[in-house]
Amino acid sequence: MPEGDTIWRTARALHAALAGQAVLAFDSSLVAVAAAARRLAVVGQTIEAVEARGKHLLVRFAGGAVLHTHLGMRGSWRLARRPGAARRPHPPARAVIETADVVAVCSSQAATHPALSRLGPDLLKPDFDPAAARRRLRQRGELPIGVALLDQTALAGIGNVYKSEGLFLCGV
Repeated sequence: MPEGDTIWRTARALHAALAGQAVLAFDSSLVAVAAAARRLAVVGQTIEAVEARGKHLLVRFAGGAVLHTHLGMRGSWRLARRPGAARRPHPPARAVIETADVVAVCSSQAATHPALSRLGPDLLKPDFDPAAARRRLRQRGELPIGVALLDQTALAGIGNVYKSEGLFLCGV
């Protein structure tokens, strides 16, 4: 599963390619997502931002809609320069966003997700508060530290690799 830093790099690349661009086409293999995109008139809107929140990616549209994706174990976002004006068919994808310049294809789960409201502070955010993170970890009581670090409601973005490496460096 991608770690928080991988999600941040993905968000940065998607933001650089998509932010400020008008959506020419949007499609999703998830019926509810495709229907919501039509209902919210995503096509024609400008993409305001793409950001990471822990291990989640958020694509924010000017009309207020937000596409939430979580890459899970094998998901990915791919970017391709859009060749001319001709649209090319895409294999089944969780989400496809087309602008004048770029086609972004997500092969992951994409949906509005209530879990975002339960995520803990994101370690890579500029406003990360270490004291708040310590408090949240201490609230896990007698939970082993390795398990507590992987609890995304305590801290968002730590995965097994960083948990293991960090604890090793600390001699735990």
